[in-house]
Amino acid sequence: MNIQEAFNIAAGDYDNLRRVLIPCFDDFYKTAVEIIPGDCNAPLKVLDLGAGTGLYSGMVQSIFPNAEFTLLDLAPEMLEKAKLRFSKMGKSPNILIGDYIETDLGGSYNLIISALSIHHLSDVDKELLYQRIYEVLNPGGIFINADQVLGKTPDLEQLYRQNWLDSVRAKNISEEDLKAAQKRMEYDRMATLDIQLRWLEAAGFQNVDCWYKNFSFAVFGGYRPTQKC
Repeated sequence: MNIQEAFNIAAGDYDNLRRVLIPCFDDFYKTAVEIIPGDCNAPLKVLDLGAGTGLYSGMVQSIFPNAEFTLLDLAPEMLEKAKLRFSKMGKSPNILIGDYIETDLGGSYNLIISALSIHHLSDVDKELLYQRIYEVLNPGGIFINADQVLGKTPDLEQLYRQNWLDSVRAKNISEEDLKAAQKRMEYDRMATLDIQLRWLEAAGFQNVDCWYKNFSFAVFGGYRPTQKC
């Protein structure tokens, strides 16, 4: 089974378990939305990389009703859930099915977001993707990545993993659901937060920062500088 097949299979129950599998769900997503600058009624062109069921995008759309979304993901079944989510808000996002390392990202965008997706890439592809994101982001635009990061030492990584396991078990997750989540985690290829911040700076991003972190869950990103006249 490849990653596309794994997430197609997971699409049906994916959202139902988010609050269990993301122990810091409320603060994690709250920060990922609140950090978006500007007037909530302003028109925005938004790209969501690894959009999945549109959970993050849907939150942004509810706050920025005039935003126009492009949702990109490998898994068609996940994107069907996203289309349903947006249709309930009277919206119809542009849907792209594909690998965001190879797919034409179009552009340009005021805001590029991603949630719990980029950690599936190799380090080489993460660094490449950050450069691609920079290139299709409008001057003054922001990139926000709400993702999982690797502990910067083996001891810290072990702590992160154990904390996650203890947290989800405390929420009475079924063994079946836990095993399914752990199976999807086999596709994880996480990198440390520190090195990803450096990659963003090397790509040209400014004001690069981590706005939230809870063990392995982090919200970080940066801005493309405004062009001078």
